[in-house]
Amino acid sequence: MPLPRRLSRELAAHDGEAVRIAGHLEEYRALGGVAFALVRDGSGTTQVTLKKGATDPAMFAALEGLARESVVEVEGTVARSERSRRGVELLPSRLTVVTPAEVPLPLGVVDKVGADLDTRLNHRVLDLRKPAVRAVFELRTAVLAGFRRAFLDRGFLEVETPKILRQGAEGGSTLFSVDYFGTRAYLAQSPQLYKQMLIGAGFERVFEIAPVFRAEPSDTVRHLTEIGMLDAEVGYVDDPEELRGLLEGIVADTVAASRADLERRGNPLAARLPEAKTPFPRVPFARAEAWLGRPGAGRDLSTEEERAVAERAERELGSPWFFLTDFPSAIKAQTFYARRQEADPSLTYYFDLYGGTLEIASGGLREHRVDRLRANMERAGVSPAAFEGYLEAFRFGMPPHGGWGLGIDRLVQALAGLPNIREARLFPRDRYRLDP
Repeated sequence: MPLPRRLSRELAAHDGEAVRIAGHLEEYRALGGVAFALVRDGSGTTQVTLKKGATDPAMFAALEGLARESVVEVEGTVARSERSRRGVELLPSRLTVVTPAEVPLPLGVVDKVGADLDTRLNHRVLDLRKPAVRAVFELRTAVLAGFRRAFLDRGFLEVETPKILRQGAEGGSTLFSVDYFGTRAYLAQSPQLYKQMLIGAGFERVFEIAPVFRAEPSDTVRHLTEIGMLDAEVGYVDDPEELRGLLEGIVADTVAASRADLERRGNPLAARLPEAKTPFPRVPFARAEAWLGRPGAGRDLSTEEERAVAERAERELGSPWFFLTDFPSAIKAQTFYARRQEADPSLTYYFDLYGGTLEIASGGLREHRVDRLRANMERAGVSPAAFEGYLEAFRFGMPPHGGWGLGIDRLVQALAGLPNIREARLFPRDRYRLDP
């Protein structure tokens, strides 16, 4: 019966025991009568120590010319060692080369010399072997698990909505079309319409974690064409402040849970996560415009203006998290489901949530009255007849409701302090990249 495989992080608890490890050969160094092989698995690196006179000479020969990043399996005895990173070493009794790596490597894994992002993404499998890169996806895993716990604790149902649609939720200019058995269909840019229909179905609180697709010809450090989104919708809510309070509580709980998870893993990103202390500051859109010296401009913020507002908000209000509230109706004209304020229809109940200088989430109260919804659609140049399946949910009793969409990639980018959103996805897609 084979020895049990142990991960690098587990070896300290097995001093004196015979175990089996397996992983990529990170480095091999021969120093006279002693040689060291560093074998990396998903939890860290193990030092395998070979000693002339005590180790089978065939193991020296097998490792001598073996390329870095080859996969090896080693059986041996765990021993205490002050010279190794883990405080233990493995004294080998058997070594197997599972799969040798080709040479030269197109991308170094542990080399000190850096590579540009395009090179890293072109050889993403090797890039993902880097511990610092893996740490980002441990963070992403922790964030997704934290969100699920936070939503389920608040009585939400997790749902899955279609990703092949007859029409989009936010207009045709950012839709990818596909041939659906001879009929034109589109990849979903948002689950928005289905979330609202589920509120009409009586689900009351729903959330979804899924990809969406945006055919935006953007080439920036914060845009992708395939995006990880977390969408939520809440029924029987008539106050945008209730929505904001719910969202900030979920974000705060998720950040705290993610930090605890990463600390258990020994992930260095745990110490970098920004504090998410609630309540987050609220900044009305009109105040942001005044900060920018363009009061009443009636247009959305540019990327540079968003950064300027975020930096000022953190400087003056003392938080890297804040809500930008009360968006003008003129800015949200195409968002036909956005509800206008009762006291001032020139404003909506919509808001954005910022984390640092990045817009993380956007949402607000939705229009639940079918006559006003139809009027909004017509003003936006959208044919109500094309959305009859959606509108039916409103014709037979729709409660007041609202929700938001949160960009998972941007949140991970903000939490990890990544310069480019592409580093927050395993295999990112942008307007130029379809491989690997």
